[in-house]
Amino acid sequence: MKFLHICITCWLAFWLVAPLSAQEGSGGRLSGNLEANGNFFLRDTLIGAAKTPQYDRQIFGSESWLNLNYSNWGFDFALRFDVFNNSNLLNPQGSYTALGIGRWYVHKTVDNFDFSVGYLYDQIGSGIIFRSYEQRALLIDNALVGLRVGYNFGDNLRVKAFSGLQKQQFDLYKSVIAGASIDYFLVGKEGSQFTLAPGAGIVRRTLDDATMNNLVATINTYLADDAFVPTYTAYAMSLYNTLTWGPFTWYAEGAYKTRDNMSNPLVDRVTITGDTIVGKLVQSPGSVFYSSLSFAKSGLGITLEGKRTKNFSFRTRPQEELNRGLMNFLPPMTRVNTYRLTARYMPATQEFGELAFQVDARYAINKHTSVNVNFSNITDLDGNQLYREIYTELLLKKTRKWQFTGGVQFQNYNQEVYFFKPHEPILENITPYFDFLYRFPKRRAVRLEAQYMLTGQDAKGIGYDYGDWLFGLLEISPAAKWTITLSDMYNIGPGKNSPSDANTGEKLSVHFPRFDVFYTHGANRFSLSYVKQVEGVVCTGGVCRIEPAFSGVKFSVNSSF
Repeated sequence: MKFLHICITCWLAFWLVAPLSAQEGSGGRLSGNLEANGNFFLRDTLIGAAKTPQYDRQIFGSESWLNLNYSNWGFDFALRFDVFNNSNLLNPQGSYTALGIGRWYVHKTVDNFDFSVGYLYDQIGSGIIFRSYEQRALLIDNALVGLRVGYNFGDNLRVKAFSGLQKQQFDLYKSVIAGASIDYFLVGKEGSQFTLAPGAGIVRRTLDDATMNNLVATINTYLADDAFVPTYTAYAMSLYNTLTWGPFTWYAEGAYKTRDNMSNPLVDRVTITGDTIVGKLVQSPGSVFYSSLSFAKSGLGITLEGKRTKNFSFRTRPQEELNRGLMNFLPPMTRVNTYRLTARYMPATQEFGELAFQVDARYAINKHTSVNVNFSNITDLDGNQLYREIYTELLLKKTRKWQFTGGVQFQNYNQEVYFFKPHEPILENITPYFDFLYRFPKRRAVRLEAQYMLTGQDAKGIGYDYGDWLFGLLEISPAAKWTITLSDMYNIGPGKNSPSDANTGEKLSVHFPRFDVFYTHGANRFSLSYVKQVEGVVCTGGVCRIEPAFSGVKFSVNSSF
């Protein structure tokens, strides 16, 4: 209740002070934006869009975020109001309804000292030991609610420290998080292209008593060989550095986590009653090493990345799984694909064991032609294949007239690990694609996109997963403010997971159409869409979750001021 009173007080103060300062001409600045999404659910049992509260009875769901930012007197204030009504964003199989203050903070700089209180987004290094951030597509909002202080020793050295609790929707996890980092920046002699930016950080997480009691109760159900004494506190430390020298940039980071309690969803355990349950609490130290080297000069750009991860699940509560309670961020080691079929099978970062590397090369032959090749490979620490991708792209364009993009993607995808489907084989697919854009005068344009995914068949002639796919999209911009798209995704060769005929059980080829209308006016953007979407994986920055099929109408608005 006390926290609610604080939020209400901040909200009222915000609205009372902002107009007053504006009238007095004190130089105050107010800005913000509204993002709102609405979903109308249309039941479709053929594709599996059913058996959730929205399809069975609620029919409508929505989520909205209103951000307000105000600056004056050397202070920065922010407030965000969140609304969820019958939303399936938190849990695609459930319904979430809540509203309240989703974020507020106050920031002030006094000479070289600065401080922030409230809901804070921050990270140390690349985020391997600590990152608090928001990702609305997956409803990840693990803001640190507390205090952060920092001091700049001149222009080259900065020290910061923070402490608080992690956000859990409109509540807070009770485990205490504290950390600190030091960052230095060194520039070479005048005329030199050499810079060095080393840093170091440490984070401490201490479990609350309720979490510990729950851990002990769970471990007491284990057999003696699986049981262990849980620890209250875990530390994570990292050293990192960015070196630039002319066209080269090299980043390296090594991290270590002390012995910690973790939940591994990929292993089974046997209870003292003899039951086998998926998921097991384990205890182990962890480590991560990540490095990237890039070169860019004369139209050529090359990036090499490598990462080794072992037992580095770092959460505010060990019992949390999937995307809940994350305290850190492990950099993904694959290309961020944007086309519908090339992005269908994306790998989630593996916290407990991953050896990965990626090479990306792009060369601009001339101002009209460029090529891009990307290769990524991921295995577990025993050498078992998890993911492999070869991606090629050719870009041809005529300035302000037309642009053609085309290429082929080759993938190997471990369904057993990423889809949690035991005994499923490695999915191997080939996906050729092209994208053609033609521009007309007065900001009018037309774009055509096509992809074909060939997944192959098993020994019985049955296609893997959903089988082969064909995708086509037509996008028309008849005027500067309007865009209309029509697309269809069709499993031309049904697989073992494709929809089945209710009477014969025969696998069916099904269309998944989509129709969108977008309208943009100034800083306002509106969209209305009819969507039939197949079950799949949604990923953002290596953090993924399986999304069920969707059938219905979507409406969204985004407005900035």
